[in-house]
Amino acid sequence: MAYETIVSAFDTPDHAAAAVKALKAGGFHDTDISIFDRSRLTGGIGLKVPGIWSRLFGDDDIYKHEATVYGQTVEKGGTVVVTRVLDSEVAHATGILNLYHPIDVADRAMTTGVAPAARVETAAKEIASVPLAAAQTVAVAPKLAAANRDVLRLAEEQLQVGKKEVESGRARVRRFTTERDVEEQVSLHEEHAEVIRKALSDPKAFADVDWADDEIEVVETAEHALVNKTARVVEEIALKKVGTDHIETIHEKLRRQQAEVEKLDPSGKRIRSS
Repeated sequence: MAYETIVSAFDTPDHAAAAVKALKAGGFHDTDISIFDRSRLTGGIGLKVPGIWSRLFGDDDIYKHEATVYGQTVEKGGTVVVTRVLDSEVAHATGILNLYHPIDVADRAMTTGVAPAARVETAAKEIASVPLAAAQTVAVAPKLAAANRDVLRLAEEQLQVGKKEVESGRARVRRFTTERDVEEQVSLHEEHAEVIRKALSDPKAFADVDWADDEIEVVETAEHALVNKTARVVEEIALKKVGTDHIETIHEKLRRQQAEVEKLDPSGKRIRSS
């Protein structure tokens, strides 16, 4: 697989950080992204010397005006981002970086009085060892923005899925009283008076006659049913929330702009496209 190195310079660290974040979100690994700024390129090294940037980028061909612009950018507090990508991903990475307005090196060189020059041979001895930048914490100069009108910028949408909590319903337990008919059988005892009469024929009974008024009495009784109701707790009911998780697949369409390069002959006929 063939790789290419994309170098982008940004006037502010914020633009560079945003571009790096977008690259990572776009699928580019952080180990393939290096960040160079003033805090990492110290020690009195010549930041405008091509050999230094060649060593940092791993590219033996660096224009002197490019090195000058990179050096000036870092010296003024800017940031240089280097991305190592597959050949097939160059357009993708470039499209992401362009969203965050990197410096147009050629225009910057001309506006700062540095004329573009031919490639110069690099010298490894110009720098002994410069560590690659770790991840750090978006703007282009108005003059450059006005000068670059014939530029197609390619954009792509990125999917960001968040979560929010919404009410999906309620559970309520209400206590109320109802009545039901019940019946129970009980045996009740009654006692009643019964008059017993018998005829007397014994002559002896006629000899002792008591003519005084008198009476006898028997108490009659009857059992009545007595009803008593008692209450007791038979059940407890409470509510609690139980959480469950599930996986939901989000389906969405993301737009991405691509560029097609056409080669035309003098007559305007297409030769090839890529």
